[in-house]
Amino acid sequence: MPRKNDNEPYTRITSEEANQIIEDKEGIVIDVRGEDEYIKGHVKGATLIPVDQITTRFNELPQEKKLLFICAVGARSGLACEFAASLGISEDRLFNIDDGTPTWIEKGFPSEKGL
Repeated sequence: MPRKNDNEPYTRITSEEANQIIEDKEGIVIDVRGEDEYIKGHVKGATLIPVDQITTRFNELPQEKKLLFICAVGARSGLACEFAASLGISEDRLFNIDDGTPTWIEKGFPSEKGL
C-alpha cells in the first residue's frame, strides 16, 4: 500500500508497487545512483540521472508520467523526489521506491546491467 507522509512531497512505494505502475505503463523509473552503481545492475529501462544532477537535468524528466525514483536504499531517491517537487513537479507524480535497487533485483523484477 503506497505510503504518504505529510512531511514529504512524494509517496513511498515498494518494488512490487513500482513494478505494477511500470507494467501499467503509467510511470518511468529514474535511477539516481552513480554511474558505477547503475552499470552493475538497474531496473530494466531506467533512466540514469544521478541525484546531484536532478536540478540541472530537470528538462529530461517526462512531463506526464509518474516519476519513480530509485537508488540503493531509498535515501538519495527521497532527496531526488524533494528536488523534483521544489522544481514544480506535482506531488501526485512523485514516488520513491524505498526498498531500493538491490531488493528490486533480489525479487526478480526486470533488470539489466551496463549503460
